[in-house]
This record gives sequence, C-alpha cells and structure tokens, in this order.
Amino acid sequence: MKKCVALVAMVGLVLVSGTAVANQELSNDLSRCTSGNGPAVLVNVRGVKESSGKVRVQSYPASPGAWLAKGRWLHRVESRANAGNMNICIPVPSEGKYGIAVRHDRNANGKTDISQDGGGFSNNPSISILNLGKPSVNKVAFVAGPGVTRITINLKYM
Repeated sequence: MKKCVALVAMVGLVLVSGTAVANQELSNDLSRCTSGNGPAVLVNVRGVKESSGKVRVQSYPASPGAWLAKGRWLHRVESRANAGNMNICIPVPSEGKYGIAVRHDRNANGKTDISQDGGGFSNNPSISILNLGKPSVNKVAFVAGPGVTRITINLKYM
C-alpha cells in the first residue's frame, strides 16, 4: 500500500511540475485559448511574408538552461503559413514564466535557411548577427497567468 501511495505521489509531482508534457506536438486548436480555458498563450504572429511553408511556434520554460536548448521545448504547434497575421494557441503546463520562439520555414524543409526564413520571439527583442538570432532568456521571458495570456510576435526576415 505504501508503494502504491508513493507511486501516485510521484506521478502527481511529475504532472504538476509540467515535465510530463515536454516535447508535445499539437495542432493549432484555438478553442484552448477561449475564455475560461488555460493556462495557455494566444500568440498573434504578425508579418508572415507569404502563404508558403510552415509556421512553427514553440514554448520553453524561461530558464537559462532550457531556453532554446535542443529538445527542451514544452509544446510545438506547426501550421501552414498564411500571409499576414496568424493566431496560434500554445497551452502551458501552469502559471509561470515562459519564452516563445516562432519560425516561418518558407520552403518547409525543416531547416533554418537564414537568408529565406523568418523568425521572432516573445517580447520582440532586437536580433543581431552578434547573438546569432538567440536573445537571452531575460529578454523573452513573460508571465503566463491562469487563463489565456495574449502576446504578439513580429516576424523578421533577412
């Protein structure tokens, strides 16, 4: 009985900490970002250059070790690109600090083509060749509340 209680407690801890939902690929289900739902982030992606390829939105914990680290994203939503503005809903495990990265893979090859693809981050930090397009977690971190948090990310292209 004690082992069963311990196992249930461990599973509960994993679910509350959010680690159980890491690396989850989702469809763009905007119903997750309607009133009364959450926690989630409704990302208004602005400035999609053309209706070709895919737009990928990924959420990360806002910690230096996780931000933009390979395999450390929480949720990923990929959607067919639509020129102009797009709304993407990203659920988050709990209230807290997060960072969001967006990439427009114009030829849908799954690779970053610096001269072709567009990108952006939460809080819209400036990007230069000196930081290779990777702003610090301090520049992108925002707080997601218990409901739906709305943010806007402006895409930039070379």
